[in-house]
Amino acid sequence: MRLFAAIYPPAVAVADLTARVKGLRVAAARHARLADPADLHLTLAFLGEVPDVRLPDVKHALASAARTARTPLLRLAGGGSFGQGRSTVLWVDVRGDVEALDALARSIRGGLCEAGLPCDDKPFRAHLTIARPGDRVPEADLHADRDTLNGYAGPQWSAGEVMLTRSHPGRTPRHTRIAAWALAPAR
Repeated sequence: MRLFAAIYPPAVAVADLTARVKGLRVAAARHARLADPADLHLTLAFLGEVPDVRLPDVKHALASAARTARTPLLRLAGGGSFGQGRSTVLWVDVRGDVEALDALARSIRGGLCEAGLPCDDKPFRAHLTIARPGDRVPEADLHADRDTLNGYAGPQWSAGEVMLTRSHPGRTPRHTRIAAWALAPAR
């Protein structure tokens, strides 16, 4: 199964962001793939394909990392894009206690590596993907959307849990949440 560890923003943050996304040019573009608001998340570690028999090891690594992590206070604000052509992604930045989020991502990835589990080795960059316009949106529209996102600042929220999620890729991708672990309250 294809797995990742993530933090899901609360409904109030998702609703605020969704309202802003509706005003972006990418939202009106044909064939630009907008992220489903129910699936908006901050990926901490992407595992990729993991055999079912290794699921207990994945859960153990995430539980261990969650036990020692503190709850970060976060806000979705700003944004940008990365990639080129068909691989272009529009994203929203994460602000606030990003150091705690970085530490959590490192702890999760370290635990997965120690257990001999697969884990994406790309450097962690806290962001939330909102659209995959690819090359289906003119560059001028993408630039205008980045400018609009630069002025965005959503409500603050506490990231209270880490979620293990299964990704079902395909024409209509979807996510299934498998398990969650609470983070220690902020001090």
